[in-house]
Amino acid sequence: MDSSHPSQQQAETRLVTSGRDTKAQKGFVNPPVFHGSTVLYPTAEDLHAHRGEFTYGRHGTPTTRAFQDTLMALEGPQCAGVGIVPSGLSAISTTLLSVLKTGDHILVCDNVYRPSRNFCNGMLARYGVETTYFDPLIGAGIDKLFKPNTRAVLVEAPGSQSFEMPDIRAIAEVAHARDALVIDDNTWATPLYHRSLEQGVDISMQAATKYIGGHSDIMFGTISANAKAWPQIAEGIRLLGVCAGPDDVFLALRGLRTLSVRLAQHHRSGLDMARWLASRPEVARVLHPGLETDPGHAIWKRDFTGASGLFSIVLKPAPQKAVDTMLNTLKLFGMGFSWGGFESLAIPFDCDGYRTATKWAPGGPTLRLHIGLESTDDLKADLDRGFAALKTAM
Repeated sequence: MDSSHPSQQQAETRLVTSGRDTKAQKGFVNPPVFHGSTVLYPTAEDLHAHRGEFTYGRHGTPTTRAFQDTLMALEGPQCAGVGIVPSGLSAISTTLLSVLKTGDHILVCDNVYRPSRNFCNGMLARYGVETTYFDPLIGAGIDKLFKPNTRAVLVEAPGSQSFEMPDIRAIAEVAHARDALVIDDNTWATPLYHRSLEQGVDISMQAATKYIGGHSDIMFGTISANAKAWPQIAEGIRLLGVCAGPDDVFLALRGLRTLSVRLAQHHRSGLDMARWLASRPEVARVLHPGLETDPGHAIWKRDFTGASGLFSIVLKPAPQKAVDTMLNTLKLFGMGFSWGGFESLAIPFDCDGYRTATKWAPGGPTLRLHIGLESTDDLKADLDRGFAALKTAM
């Protein structure tokens, strides 16, 4: 292996070296943050032809290009382009609006991020796009749900609350035989641990608010696409006028540089905490595909090279008041939405009200945990106090 050539370098190296030109940056390690809208043209002829490396701030700057080049290097050779948008939900809405039109039909995994459902049931429905939800475990059986007008399949592996693991390869094989695009919400593992574009996915989206940002201080989204889908995504971004602010782009790029070391720690700590929780008498089940006992473990082991710090637990039956007492007792686990930052989080959830293709009946209250970068000994002690409070409140 010629490690001097970028295509032969490991992902950790590409994250550090891609999108950098220290000579152009006057010797500085990081690229400058370009705050700009107007780009001046040297001649009238250049202006008429829109001739120039950059033409307008919304269409890109040297800062956005540095980020795009770095993420493309991480996504792998199947990636034909990276779109930048101001949030994870914007990545979802922009993608769907780019590839669907009135009269189309889309298949959506039943464990998908709830705002994705809201967008399909709301705006897409008003625009005349039909949505059918399917069991995340359907695999090649999804063939029975295709219609002549099915244009895309949206999956999330694993689902970010209930953590079922769809077989993307089997779904993609069926979808491509029907000339439909496969869209993956790859926020949980990032392309560092799941190169979904190499496994049949055409468009890989991320809420880069989470692990790419890594510090709970930006809203950001990315859309990576292969050569087949990228022209549609690029046109959609241009027509919708979406873009991200320069400071957020810079923070996302900074986050990418340390993604490998942070995610490795989330992986180790998450599995450690998941195994510890599986042994607790208060816990009926741990929903984490990295555990050998998880129903999705075989697919995770086949397709993923690591896990993040996000998973869920099913508690043994307990009244909501007791669960709330437990949550109120926790000091290191904050209660807040989002995840992927350096801090640990815990929130209760219930999928029953919005699942339509599957029945959500876990058998007890459910909590979603994000394991941050704190000491796992301290996190276990915090949960230990919480479980004691749960028991007292019952």
